[in-house]
Amino acid sequence: MTHPFVEHGGFPATRLSVLEGVRSANGGEQQRALDRLCEAYWRPVYKYVRLRWNCEVEDAQDLTQGFFVELLERQLLNRFDPAKSRLRTFLRLCVDSFVMNEDKATRRQKRGGGIPARALDFSGVEEELGGRTIDPATLASPESLEAFFAKEWIRGLFALAVEDLRLLSVEQGRTLTFRLFEQYDLSEDDDISYEQLAGQHNVAVTEVTNALARARREFRKIALSRLREICGSDEEFERESKAVFGWELR
Repeated sequence: MTHPFVEHGGFPATRLSVLEGVRSANGGEQQRALDRLCEAYWRPVYKYVRLRWNCEVEDAQDLTQGFFVELLERQLLNRFDPAKSRLRTFLRLCVDSFVMNEDKATRRQKRGGGIPARALDFSGVEEELGGRTIDPATLASPESLEAFFAKEWIRGLFALAVEDLRLLSVEQGRTLTFRLFEQYDLSEDDDISYEQLAGQHNVAVTEVTNALARARREFRKIALSRLREICGSDEEFERESKAVFGWELR
């Protein structure tokens, strides 16, 4: 089975943009696109609501769930123009508008009104937050709000790409490749060396070198494929690639 993010030959798969999907007349395609959008954005949206709007956990969960329902019900993405802004900036501003127009009574009604909730790992995100709070005044400027949301969006994108890489490695029978990538590139241990990894896994240093090079290539392809899917245009994809990886595509 070919992994959904890598075409034969190792190039990123061309995938339908979530914007095309959400705007589709096909209900199933709409739902799949919304699922992909939610997968990419629910973590930064939740953290943003928690910290920017100083919401309690339950309220932030309700707002996050409700925001993605509203995206589809009110067809908010039909208003997005990639020539004027980034999709992530547009969504962040939509979140602000949504939160300002919601109240607790409305959220309680929705919670008991039969709207199916998504299975989102809020507890895992709370662990990432570590109970920290941010004074909303420190996020008052558009620049600081954009920087915070962008940082969490990139963190979420990379987390999804890492999980895709893990699944691909299992599928291809290369679990050691992922394990080496996890130990060297994802670990907070700055002192670990290729030689140490080779000794731990009883392989040659050249095998460690080759495995890490392969894992990094696959990770880049997967991350770029996910990124392309959630961009509104080729131009936005180029800009976001530079924002995420720090360089322009060639």
